[in-house]
Amino acid sequence: MVRRTRADMEETRATLLATARKVFSERGYANTSMDDLTAQASLTRGALYHHFGDKKGLLVEVVKQIDAEMDQRLQLITNTAKDAWDGFRRRCHAYLEMALEPEIQRIILRDARSVLGGASPDSQHYCVESMRLLIDNLIQQDVVTKTNSQALASLIYGSLAEAAFWIAEGDDGNERLEQGIAALDLLLRGLLVKQ
Repeated sequence: MVRRTRADMEETRATLLATARKVFSERGYANTSMDDLTAQASLTRGALYHHFGDKKGLLVEVVKQIDAEMDQRLQLITNTAKDAWDGFRRRCHAYLEMALEPEIQRIILRDARSVLGGASPDSQHYCVESMRLLIDNLIQQDVVTKTNSQALASLIYGSLAEAAFWIAEGDDGNERLEQGIAALDLLLRGLLVKQ
């Protein structure tokens, strides 16, 4: 019996994840068989079962990976913004714009929603908490009207998530994105402290 090293195991896992992202993005979760997926990865079904349990477990890990990458992109916007409000506004826009990216649209906004029921509670909590911290900062800077930041973060997160689903579901995604951003800007302007 050949013993597999930790590096071999990590490489197998990474190969399965990369292959799944590619195949799920191109074909969708429902149209991807485990045999096709493992054949494209040049691995066995046993490897998939060992690392992820089943195809659904693989989807969960792919979603986590893409979510983390999306979060890094959004954080970069915050870190490079000219000011906190600009960063917040651009970050919200970017989230909606991601709804048109084929991989995010197919895997996160369609397949994860239909197969997994949407984002995990941990992921949702993390997103709302990140937004709450940004809103707290804007309130402290006297940019956003003082209010309960948890409630506001929950409302904005929910609005962004539903708008992203709406954008991803339509054949007129660019038009929906434009409409969504216009509505978002209207909503966000209502948060500002009146000068």
